Amino acid sequence: MTQNERRLYLINELLKERNEDCEIPDDEKSQKDLLRSLMNIRQPLPVSADFLQIQDDYLQEVNRERGFTDVCDLKPSARNSHLYLWQGDITTLKVDAIVNAANSQLLGCFAPLHACIDNCIHTFAGIQLRLACNELMKKQGHEEGTGLCKITPAFNLPSRYVLHTVGPIITAVVSAREKIQLASCYKNCLETAAENQLESLAFCCISTGVFRFPAELAAQIAVETVEKWLAENPDSSVKKVIFNVFGNKDLEIYKKVLSQK
Repeated sequence: MTQNERRLYLINELLKERNEDCEIPDDEKSQKDLLRSLMNIRQPLPVSADFLQIQDDYLQEVNRERGFTDVCDLKPSARNSHLYLWQGDITTLKVDAIVNAANSQLLGCFAPLHACIDNCIHTFAGIQLRLACNELMKKQGHEEGTGLCKITPAFNLPSRYVLHTVGPIITAVVSAREKIQLASCYKNCLETAAENQLESLAFCCISTGVFRFPAELAAQIAVETVEKWLAENPDSSVKKVIFNVFGNKDLEIYKKVLSQK
C-alpha cells in the first residue's frame, strides 16, 4: 500500500468504528489532520491486528520522513559531561527514553490537533500507547499522583520508551510543596530509567506549559535535581540526560542555568 492508501484505510476504519460517515477531503494535509484528530479522540478500545500493522507502516514512514536526531550526535554541556541541551521536537529524538508531561488520567490528550507534548507523543507513537497506558491505569485503579512515573514502550517513535510523569499545576504563587513535586518528577523518572537499565533520557520542560510553572524556576529545579541524583548514583546505568526545549525562550533559560557553576 502507498502512504495515501494507508491513510485513507485508517481514516475509514476509524470513522466506521465511530459509526460516522463524513466526506474525506482530497488534499493531503486535510487528510493528515483528520487522521490525527480521529486518533486523538479515540478511546482505548481493542483494535484489529490489520489496523495496527497498517498504522505502524504508515507512522514509521511518517517518522522517517520527519527525520530524527541521535543522542550520540549531541555534545554535553560545559557544566557537566552527563548533561545535554537540545532544541527540537522530542518525538524525533533517538534516545533510550523520552519524558512525557502527562495528565493525571495518563491516557494522553484527547483534544484534536492540540499542540501539547502529550498529544504529539501519542500521535506519532500510535494508538498502542493509549492502550498501554490504559492497562497501567486499570491495574492501578486510580489517577496518577503528581511527581510519580510510569514507563511504556514508545512503539513507533525513534525512542525505545516513554516515561510518563504528572507535574504540579500552579494556580497562584509556587509553593514549597509544588517545588518538591516538580523535583520528584525528575527524580522518579531517573529512578525508573535506572531500574530499566536505560542509559539516555530526555526531559521535556515539565509543567511549564498549561500547568503554569514559571519556566526559569522550573529549569533551575530540573538541572539541580538531575545533577544531584547523578552525583548520588554514580553507578547508575543513566549516563546521558538531555534537557529538551522547543522554543527559543526556553533555550535561553537552560543555556543560562547550564552555564552556572
